[in-house]
Order: sequence, then structure tokens, then C-alpha cells
Amino acid sequence: MVNPTKIYGSTGLLQCFELKYTPRQSSCLGHPGIVLCPGPSHMSSRTSRGLAYERLPCEDIDTAACEGSLDSDIGLQNAICDEFPDRQRVEQNLLRKVDLRMSILVLIYILNYIDRNNAAAARLRGFEDDLHLEGQQFNTILSILYVGYTLMQVPSNMYLNKIGRPSIYLPICMAIWGLISVLTGTTKGFLGAVCTRFFLGFVEAAFFPGALFLLSKWYKRRELGQRTAILSCGIMISNAFGSLLASAILDGMDGVMGIAAWRWLFYIEGSMTICVAICAIFILPDFPATTTSSSWLTAEEQVLAQLRMEEDAGVDDETECSKGGESGLKQAFADWKVWWLALAMAVLNVLLSFNAFFPTLSATLGYSSTVSLLLCSPPWLFATCVAFLMSRHSDATGERFGHIMIPLLVGIAGFMMAMATMNTAVRYLSLFLMAQSYTAFVVYWAWVSNSIPRPTSKRAVALAFINAFSSLGNIAGSYVWPKSWGPAYWNSYAICIGSGILCIVMSWIFRRHLVRLNQEIEANKTEEGLEDFTYLL
Repeated sequence: MVNPTKIYGSTGLLQCFELKYTPRQSSCLGHPGIVLCPGPSHMSSRTSRGLAYERLPCEDIDTAACEGSLDSDIGLQNAICDEFPDRQRVEQNLLRKVDLRMSILVLIYILNYIDRNNAAAARLRGFEDDLHLEGQQFNTILSILYVGYTLMQVPSNMYLNKIGRPSIYLPICMAIWGLISVLTGTTKGFLGAVCTRFFLGFVEAAFFPGALFLLSKWYKRRELGQRTAILSCGIMISNAFGSLLASAILDGMDGVMGIAAWRWLFYIEGSMTICVAICAIFILPDFPATTTSSSWLTAEEQVLAQLRMEEDAGVDDETECSKGGESGLKQAFADWKVWWLALAMAVLNVLLSFNAFFPTLSATLGYSSTVSLLLCSPPWLFATCVAFLMSRHSDATGERFGHIMIPLLVGIAGFMMAMATMNTAVRYLSLFLMAQSYTAFVVYWAWVSNSIPRPTSKRAVALAFINAFSSLGNIAGSYVWPKSWGPAYWNSYAICIGSGILCIVMSWIFRRHLVRLNQEIEANKTEEGLEDFTYLL
């Protein structure tokens, strides 16, 4: 059984090799049973760990580049094996390069949430008064964003899976939402604000599910939790430093050129997003199977990047892409796990709805608007540290449910503290406990990615659908904090507590289901594609 695989040598010429299953030989990648050998150009199938798959349409081979004598090909093979004899070293170099390029996702996510939540900061400096908002109109402006956000996510990820170019697609979407954020500062009334916020959510929808999908294409399950955590920490970092940035802009730009400070907030933050989007085009990677990846990866690193995903899922992830987005859509909607996780995440987002109103909750402590914004930063810095440490421990132990339940229980304790008293010190401490409950959100997304490992088209749709459906919790959460319930917000905290308890129960039920699935996998180890895969609990 042979597999023609594309290897780009130092000369830039396309060379063709086969991955051959040989039990007694070791690979130049250090993987027993897999060796690089010169392969015939006419082969149309490929193998991984002894299993045969159809060659992907995107893996068309230049047959002219495969011509030459057998001795020449073997010599090139030996040269490559001599240069990269150690898989561990090659893998470390691969992860280092990928981590460096993926790090820009954190900055993009920070700006994503800053642009999404800057209306909460603008509210403290005349946003409602200048737009003549009444009643629940401000809450509607917040919630309408998630309508567009919900509608676009599944089509966006299906399209991303089809084109395979996140390095182009995600930055373009980012630049567009930055422009829309700038236009929000020009609005004159409720209708204009609603329109810009709707389209802001419509375009922002491409980023988070697309980023999760991109991460899942490069990292193994036990590597994914920490990377997802680092990405999701962008939410907390944006809340921490977004408040500091908003405080500086609202204080320093008020009245400059006759423009209100809250308008400058949208102008400046939207412009920052556009600048970063331009840089991201040259930094973000595409998928491992995309040929342009070879411009920053060596030949062995590119092969290993795909092999790692095959090993982790028990089947070559890319073999499923030929089924197309429609097949992935059907598979995702037919899997009840997808619906259950989507509902659980929606419930969790109701609990986390305090995020959009954090400056309002901070203002209940009785300080000025500037001080209230500054007081928002420490709780989110604390939450970032907790999320990072908990996600690392979750990866190290391979356990998810406990690392979701504990932060939720601590967050529920924070809500109870805020309900019990109006004491300034106690209520400020409660903000720390509430903020760290975002750790559950971080670990939950790693669990979602782990629980839907393949095929690639199904995972793309599932991640987008779960994130889209869970946004219904954000829509509902926008109406959980009306002004009439303040400053105590007793009813709001009670709703969050109920949501937290329900999320824990749903997560426990899901864990029990995964336990049963693992037992079935253990009992059917000979079934193709299941021998090396188990669900993380």
C-alpha cells in the first residue's frame, strides 16, 4: 500500500514519496512503521498507519516532478532522513512555529471583544443620552449583535472549510468589522445604532468558530485545551485592558474637534482593528494540507503536521473533506451531542451575561465613571490567570468536567455574595469570583473540540453551530440586567445562579454519555478508526 505525499525540498522542486507501512523500520520522522520512500506518480490513494484512503482533490501531484531514477530518489530520501532523524525535535520545531503564528489570534480576539463590548463603556459617557435611548432600547442594541452573530456562523465555517484559506478569510472579516465599529461612532439615533450593531455581529461571527476550527486542524486533543484557553483568555484580557483603554479615551478625547468622547471610542478602537487585520494576512497560517504552508514549514514538518492529526483522531482528517459541507451539515445535525453541547453553552452564556454589564456592576460600588472603569481591570486579570492555570491542569490530567464545575461553583458563590449585601468590599470581591467563572467557558470549548474530532466537515459545522446556538444565551442575557433591577440586581444574580446549576447538571449528563462511548470503543478496538481514540471526560 503506497501513498504519494508532497515534499518540498530546499531547491523548491516538488518531490514525490510514499508513506509505507513497514513494521520493522523506523521513519525519518521517528515514527515506527512509517517511512518516506520514493513513490510512483500514478498512485491515487494514500495510507496512514496501514489504512488506505482516497487522495484528496487538493493533493494533485505534479507527475513531472516525480520522474527520475530510483537511485536519485533514494538518495534524496536518505538526505532528508539524515537531516531530520528525530521526530521529537521536528515536532517541537513544528509546534514552536505554529504557536508563534497562532498567537495573533489572541490579539484579534481581544479586539473582537473590545469592538463588541465598547457600547457598555460608552454608556457611562453619554451614549444613551446622545442617541435618545429609552426603556429597553440599550439592551436591544446589545442583543441585536447576537442575532447577526448567530445567523452567520455555520455558513461562515462551511465556507472556510471549503476554501481552506483562513489567512485571507479571517483578516478580511476582521477589517470589515473594524470599519463597521468606526461607523458606529457616526450614528445619530437608535435605528442607526441597531443597524451597525447587527452587521457588526454578522461579520464578527466568522472569527471565533473559525479560529477554533483552525486550532483543531493543527493541535492534538491534549494540546488543544491549553491553546483554546490562551485564545479564550482574549475575552478576559479585553475586559481588563479594554476598560483601561476606554477610560483613557473617554477622559482624554472628550470634546476634541467637537466630538463626544464615546464617539472617539468607536473611531479609535475600530481603526486599531483594521490595522491588526492587515498584519494578520501575513501571519496567520492556513490548514496543514494547504500547499502555501510549506513557505514557513520544512518538508518534514509539513508531513508531520498532517500525520499528527491522523494519529490523534485514528483516521486521516483530510480524507473527509471531499464529502463537502453538505455532508458535514447533515452529520453535525444528526449527532445529538452537538445539540446538547449547544444548549449547555447557551445556558452557560446566560450566566456569563454579566460580562456585557461589568462596568455597570462596577458603578454600583459608588465611584465615578472613570474609577468604575479602572476597577474593572483587576477582576479580569485575576480571571485570566485562573483560566490559564486551570486549562493547563485540565490538559495535563485529560479531565474536563471537574475543571468546568469548580469555576462555576465559585462563580455561584460570588453571585450569592453580591445578593447578600451592598457592602462595597464584599461586592467588589464578588466581582473577582464572578469573573473567574469564565474559566468554565474556556475549558468547555476545549471539551467541545475534543468531543467532535472528525470528520473535518462535520467539526467545522458543529463548532460554528454550537457557538451560534449558544449566542441565544447572549441574546437572553442582554435582558437579564435591566436598570429597574439595579443597583442590587438580586433577580439578575438569581437567574445566573440557576443557569450555573443547570449547566453543571447538563455537563454531568454529557460526561456520563462519554463514559459509555469510551466503554463501547474499548469493547470494539478492532473497529477501523477507533483503536487509538477515546473521549476526554
